[in-house]
Amino acid sequence: MLAFFRRLTHSKVGVVITFVVLGVIALAFAAGDITGLSSMTGGAGITGGDVAKVGKAEVTVNELKTQAQTQLEGFRQEQPTLDMASFVNQGGLDGTLDRIISSMALEQFGRSQGMVVSKRAVDGQIASIPALQGPTGKFDENLYHQVLAQRKLTDAQIRSDILRDTMAQQLTLPSNGATQVANQLALPYASLLLEKRTGTIGFIPAAVVAAGPAPSDADLATFYKRNAARYTVPERRIIRYAIVTPAQVKTQAVPTDAEIAKSYQQDRARYAPTERRTITQVVVADQAGATALATKVKAGTSLADAARAAGLEASTQTGVEKAAYAGTASSQVADAVFAAASGTVIGPIRTQLGWTVAKIDKVETVAGRSLDQVRSEIAAALGTQKATQALSAIHDKIDDSLSGNATFDEVIADQKLQPVTTPALIASGANPDDAASKPDPAIAPLVAAAFQAAEGDGPQLVQLGTDGGFAVVALGRVVRATPRPLAQIRAAVLHDVAADRARQAARRVAGEVLARINKGMPIQQSLAQTKLPIPAARPLTASRAQIAADPRGAPPALALMFSMAPNTAKTLAAPNDSGWFIIKLDSIAPGNAVGNQAAIRGARGTIARSVGREYVEQFAKAVRADVGVKTNAPAIARVRADLLGQGGTGN
Repeated sequence: MLAFFRRLTHSKVGVVITFVVLGVIALAFAAGDITGLSSMTGGAGITGGDVAKVGKAEVTVNELKTQAQTQLEGFRQEQPTLDMASFVNQGGLDGTLDRIISSMALEQFGRSQGMVVSKRAVDGQIASIPALQGPTGKFDENLYHQVLAQRKLTDAQIRSDILRDTMAQQLTLPSNGATQVANQLALPYASLLLEKRTGTIGFIPAAVVAAGPAPSDADLATFYKRNAARYTVPERRIIRYAIVTPAQVKTQAVPTDAEIAKSYQQDRARYAPTERRTITQVVVADQAGATALATKVKAGTSLADAARAAGLEASTQTGVEKAAYAGTASSQVADAVFAAASGTVIGPIRTQLGWTVAKIDKVETVAGRSLDQVRSEIAAALGTQKATQALSAIHDKIDDSLSGNATFDEVIADQKLQPVTTPALIASGANPDDAASKPDPAIAPLVAAAFQAAEGDGPQLVQLGTDGGFAVVALGRVVRATPRPLAQIRAAVLHDVAADRARQAARRVAGEVLARINKGMPIQQSLAQTKLPIPAARPLTASRAQIAADPRGAPPALALMFSMAPNTAKTLAAPNDSGWFIIKLDSIAPGNAVGNQAAIRGARGTIARSVGREYVEQFAKAVRADVGVKTNAPAIARVRADLLGQGGTGN
């Protein structure tokens, strides 16, 4: 039921409804880290159409589908082209079901322990949403129910979600923040990090292995079919938009002579002659000290030096007008300072902070400016103001039309705008059918908005830049992800077939090398027997701490070496299908962190970052076992099939 929130934020109603469940979304996503456990649902044993039974509650098919849609929409904020098929196939549905089950189990367990989430607490979360406050600044219940009715939600659904996730937070938050780890627990991990391994690595390049005869048309067709995903163009969208800019309301934004004259009169003080002064001053706590300081300055000592000698610090204000100076000193001091001549020492004068001594360092008279002198300046400011007002009026009128379900064509016709239709673009804004085209940064916000929309959504308003310009954006058509026809990419497929055959041939050679090594032959000798121009084997040495410290993650060859038994060898595909590595582990030097406090502290710090989550996962697992969980495998399979049958859009 929450899947629509993200794509509604571009309209007035959308912003409101998004905020209605802001607390729910925040809690649900936080609980995703808390309850996103591996599958612990047990066996089947449910009759009827429910997908799971959690204690006395049921997870319905509709709830699972709805929550899967919600999760997909959340992921699509980061991956706009993610579709339901990919989401389900990558474990998204299973993870969603686990989160629902864990959340329900935690709620029931909390209730059994006497925990409650009061109605007032739920009311407070809803009432505190700024977007639901009416003209008086207080929560508007009519607005709240209007929004719920418009989106076919119920107050009970919203409250149930808030209550359930709040209960989960209350149960798990203390454990989630745990960071204490005992030395005895950290010692084995610290010792493991000190372990060192030594091996040898060889390489069979695919480029030096014969790939065989040229592929036939049948070979190309078979390879193309088997690797269709490689040649698939991502989902594309045809976008319709019309831009409204300040330039389009330029004629409405030209100020009249009367408007310019009125503005000049309203700001007359701004253009009147004025006087600016540079003033150095110091505030002394007692009158006697201030008098002594003033006497010293009048005798020729600079105010800064005299203040420093008294243990004080003078401050200087440069080119300040009287009103501004009065705001930092006092009106009494300002009157005296601005009535005296340049070079005069003023004070001491009593203020709230003490006794002020000031010296006028410089007096600058700024001449006034006539209407003719500032006409262009005022005209430019008024023009910008009127353009903003005109754009705002158009924006509000279009927004009102869209709220009344006006179509894109109706809005364009009503406002006499110039519509633009893009070719089918991918999420980056590029046109995959035109290799020379590049994404246009100017329409990047429009492309992003279109990829957040679902088919059937109405047009939306998207702000552009900071000059008040905006665009009306509508999703014209969604072009599903589909492989390019083989005829169009024959040359690319031919190249890929040849590369794949070379890689497979290199793999066979690597397998022969590996077999000889595992029978006892030295790795270099086994490589030499291939009679191929391949590089010599080289040593490979590292500790677990070294590969753990690499922010990019362990190189695949080292990661494999640290998963092998001594005196064994394995093959590993090289990056970019360039060939095959042969890795032999020669020796293991176990680590021993006993007495190594630095290593133990490092291990404790690493474990501390995840121990809270581990506690929460174990707690949630125990709660699920205590409450009792059963799943209905056939019902889950039907949900999976239904979601996969949505055409891959997830909408």
